Amino acid sequence: MEFFDVVVVGAGAAGLFCAGQAGRRGLKVLVIDHAEKVAEKIRISGGGRCNFTNLDTTPANFLSENPRFCRSALSRYTPRDFVALLHKHGVAFHEKHKGQLFCDRSAEDIIQVLLAECALGQVTRWQPCAVKSLRTAPGDAENNARYLLDTAKGPVACRSVVIATGGLSIPKIGATDFGYRIASQFGLPLVAPRPALVPLTFNPDDWAPFAALAGLSLPVQIATGGKKSSMAFDEDLLFTHRGLSGPGVLQISSYWQQNTPIRLNLAPKTDIAQELLQAKARSRKLLSNELAAWLPNRLADAWSAQGKALNQAWDRPVADTPDKALHALAERISLWEITPDGTEGYRKAEVTAGGVSTEALSSQTMESRQKGLYFIGEVVDVTGWLGGYNFQWAWASAHACALALAESLLLPTV
Repeated sequence: MEFFDVVVVGAGAAGLFCAGQAGRRGLKVLVIDHAEKVAEKIRISGGGRCNFTNLDTTPANFLSENPRFCRSALSRYTPRDFVALLHKHGVAFHEKHKGQLFCDRSAEDIIQVLLAECALGQVTRWQPCAVKSLRTAPGDAENNARYLLDTAKGPVACRSVVIATGGLSIPKIGATDFGYRIASQFGLPLVAPRPALVPLTFNPDDWAPFAALAGLSLPVQIATGGKKSSMAFDEDLLFTHRGLSGPGVLQISSYWQQNTPIRLNLAPKTDIAQELLQAKARSRKLLSNELAAWLPNRLADAWSAQGKALNQAWDRPVADTPDKALHALAERISLWEITPDGTEGYRKAEVTAGGVSTEALSSQTMESRQKGLYFIGEVVDVTGWLGGYNFQWAWASAHACALALAESLLLPTV
């Protein structure tokens, strides 16, 4: 039976980074992953260029049942620390907007950095290799092993186990509930997982008037929640055949609750009522043509056509439209309240919200109440906004874990 100081289950962003950091601090580390390809979620992220962090990361960019949990790890490994690592490996990158950093060339550059760090730490990687079971070792185990793993490549003993298996998002690249099952096995509480950063869908009959707008995008303000729990984002919106997507919708989806509405301002930088009343005094154009000054043409036409269903005079020249109808149109454009009937689910969700409850974890070390068992990355109930925040959580939680592993095993840090 082979022995390791640490076995990391999951060869994604958090798992590989933790393994490399722990290995470089003198620990004997094994990484195991059931998937054939390493770090596939990194490879497909950011349109293939990987939005690997966000320079403006703060704890406010994350949601969790304990919003303060992420503070310690994020403060001890910052976006600039990861940027320094990329400089060390010669990876070129750029800021797109709002602090979002992307690789100039390819997401493959990030994967190669992680693998290079693992090589420097003499990390062993078994992939593809399934973990069949994880159990505590008997009291007289050799090498002071705490855990035994049955794997497709044989049994393994180790002193600590790190679960970095991610969530349920994008099952086609190998997502599973392994991490949640391990937590449950050792009596650790879970926050119910749910798709996050995911497109929203609507009842087909209700959405029929807007399905033809699929592919249309525009900047909006999008919000959800009540007065005390309201959350809003200023981002782009994308119409789809089944509902809404785009950065704004992905952001709000993490906060949206079933059977509650979302609120959209389709022209957040314009006083539509004032503009329409001014147009009425000078124009003989159709109302839809005037709307096209502030909304995409197709959306302006669709909005004007909605007037019949709402008993509003929106299908005529703006000069012939009653002021009351113009105010009603402006109000609907600036506060369009609609209720999704669901989401596109894990197949299109970028991340999984919920997961292993932070009640059972140390924010300093990521160790659970089960001694020697750690959880990092997406499997934990810490979920970032769209824009590189989830990768930064992966790096920060992995770094905190690696430091703790080295300290707990009485090895010097570097």
